[in-house]
Amino acid sequence: MPASNEIDTPRGPAWIDTDLPVRPATALLVLGHGAGGSVDAPDLLAVRDASVAAGLAVVRVTQPYRVAGRRAPAPAGHLDEAWTAVLAELRARHADVPTVVVGGRSSGARVACRTARAVSAVGVVALAFPLHPPGRPERSRAAELGTGLPTLVVNGDRDPFGTPEPGPAVQVVSRPGETHDLRRDPAGTAAAVRDWLSAQGWAAS
Repeated sequence: MPASNEIDTPRGPAWIDTDLPVRPATALLVLGHGAGGSVDAPDLLAVRDASVAAGLAVVRVTQPYRVAGRRAPAPAGHLDEAWTAVLAELRARHADVPTVVVGGRSSGARVACRTARAVSAVGVVALAFPLHPPGRPERSRAAELGTGLPTLVVNGDRDPFGTPEPGPAVQVVSRPGETHDLRRDPAGTAAAVRDWLSAQGWAAS
């Protein structure tokens, strides 16, 4: 049964939407939204559905600035601080699920990468990771992917924000014909995430 809740953070209240599998969860997947978007983005909803069906509990986190009705994103440090506070509360609420995977789309993927070690995550799911601002490849954010944790990046091959290169711990799936919103085939994006989670042993195959 879906459940919704507000969690206090140092940056104001965040909102969580929780979906649980029928059986005891194999892992907890926590997802964040893009800078001006919501947790109801098509790719996030598709990943939620596929992950819950594969046995994971899924929590989608709305950052405090969006809860407050603002579209302009908060500074990165504020986002990370709020996210870390939410993860601490989620670990307490889901103490019976020790395996935590973090992720999100675009800005949410960056937050997940930057804080993955601090929240003791075992892996990262990065949807539409914005490698650089459009037309500014010299301003690469590739270093944020260097968590050392198993990381899946799912980007469109027509994304103006670019697509990262794979690395020792970073697997990259390029979705043909997709742009930054990954709206053409959310089910295909979700299948890539599900397969990766299964390969890591965090989901039912």
